[in-house]
Amino acid sequence: MPITFAKQKLCATFECLRQGRRKALIPFLMGGDPDLETTRELILAVAEAGADLIEVGIPFSDPLADGPIIQRASSRSLERGTTPNALLETVAKVSRRINVPVVLLSYWNPILQYGNGRLKRIDPTRFVRDAKRCGACGVIVPDLPPEEGQAFRRIAEQAGIATVFLAAPTSPPQRLRQIAQASSGFIYYVSVTGTTGVRERLPREWLHGVRQLKLITTTPICVGFGISTPSQAETIARVADGVIVGSALLRAMEPYLRQKHRMVREAFAFVNRFRNAV
Repeated sequence: MPITFAKQKLCATFECLRQGRRKALIPFLMGGDPDLETTRELILAVAEAGADLIEVGIPFSDPLADGPIIQRASSRSLERGTTPNALLETVAKVSRRINVPVVLLSYWNPILQYGNGRLKRIDPTRFVRDAKRCGACGVIVPDLPPEEGQAFRRIAEQAGIATVFLAAPTSPPQRLRQIAQASSGFIYYVSVTGTTGVRERLPREWLHGVRQLKLITTTPICVGFGISTPSQAETIARVADGVIVGSALLRAMEPYLRQKHRMVREAFAFVNRFRNAV
């Protein structure tokens, strides 16, 4: 199947990091929180601060894998009227201005319903096509298991978009093999059981899981969920290929929702601190 520039950009980023013996820093931003204009500025800021990839969330009313911080951000975005289409247009405007790959995170329902009002049918092809058009290099779907995601993965692969699946400490060896075979771009390893959120300590189970995956795949493995301090990020980066930071970043920005310039400065400073640790 053809691999287009979008997926190549993602793969090239990890290869460049590998050659430089560096690990990927991947901040998560909720699209549309507090508004789409600020989202553009935040993407630019975290890219300048040293992000290697940027994960942009599509707001959803029932984010089962997310803890209260990301849930609040998603709710604020929806209250402002953010739609997947408007967010993709925002990403399109800013992705041309940065060299950092952008990966979208969306639950399955918004993908299925995307464009449904006009087409009167459920089909993820339009979402994938528009994701590619906006410059996204990959899609993470937290509630889509690999055995049910084969059709979506084929559609994304034909468009040159990476499909990232999640693995967890509860995933048995056979399950890890299935996830590794299905994932492209990278594998998202969930460091803790439960939802996203800020945690003072991370359980050691993530280490065993990442090491198991490294025995069966060369696909980069990035660890997320609960990573809250530069020290935690540094520890994970010794083993994994990348570190994903979401709730802690959103929590740092949350006090400045009405001070958007301050919010952008705080995002830059936060990511820069993590950059120096990873």
